Amino acid sequence: MATVTATSWADLQEALFADTYNERIGRFKARYAFRGVSDASYEMKTSLMRLGGSYTKVEAPLLRQFRKYAHEHKVLENSDWYWLSVAQHYGLPTRLLDWSYSPQVALHFATCNTNNYDRDGAVIRVNYKKVHELLPRLIRAHIEDENTWILTVDLLERAIAKGLHELDAFGREKGDFAIFFEPPSLDARMVNQYAYFSLLSRPDLSMSEWLQSRPELWDKVIIPKTLKWEVRDKLDQSNINERILFPGLAGLSEWLRRYYLPTGSAAT
Repeated sequence: MATVTATSWADLQEALFADTYNERIGRFKARYAFRGVSDASYEMKTSLMRLGGSYTKVEAPLLRQFRKYAHEHKVLENSDWYWLSVAQHYGLPTRLLDWSYSPQVALHFATCNTNNYDRDGAVIRVNYKKVHELLPRLIRAHIEDENTWILTVDLLERAIAKGLHELDAFGREKGDFAIFFEPPSLDARMVNQYAYFSLLSRPDLSMSEWLQSRPELWDKVIIPKTLKWEVRDKLDQSNINERILFPGLAGLSEWLRRYYLPTGSAAT
């Protein structure tokens, strides 16, 4: 795993867009999933892991109860992959981890928490094409048949049947693997965040742990704490903020609260 520490806004952009030129088509089209963290030392643990205790035993009941009581939600599909996407989006603890196709959105999440301005942030970049090249042959065949390296909920259902039980069994048989997939476009928040999820073949495996022995798949771009305010102000001016990424009055209020924060009141 390579670590790059940005020294300026321009340096940061160069690092985020490094290795995104596709010679075959002559275009800058990244094969990366981006994740922003306000503290560069954070491990990539899922919300399910952060529950603590015997969290692996409550994964299935959590999802089952969520499906049972989410009667107001208009059901578009009925697989675990669809319901996991909905549950993650609305804050239920799951084994999914949030990512974005957009490095700028990742920068937002690395700099929106002003309480962490006394520590370095980071954007983690994972090459999802290389990750998917390591998938078990049966799953990879479905991707290749579709002529894409991008998985979706319906492609997951075809490749691994409908649910987590089948995924876990597959992992026990074939060994640990990771999948990145596009969730359904549930609302403007998910669309505007250019959202992407990662899914691991067992609930007690973290992305940090899985990537540890695979340094060729990822890198980390460090945002020094001294650079955070500049990055934050330039993102706001570029219209990358809570008002856009969390449409509605709550997002608007959060953006305004931070935007008008008195100078010097953030952690430094």
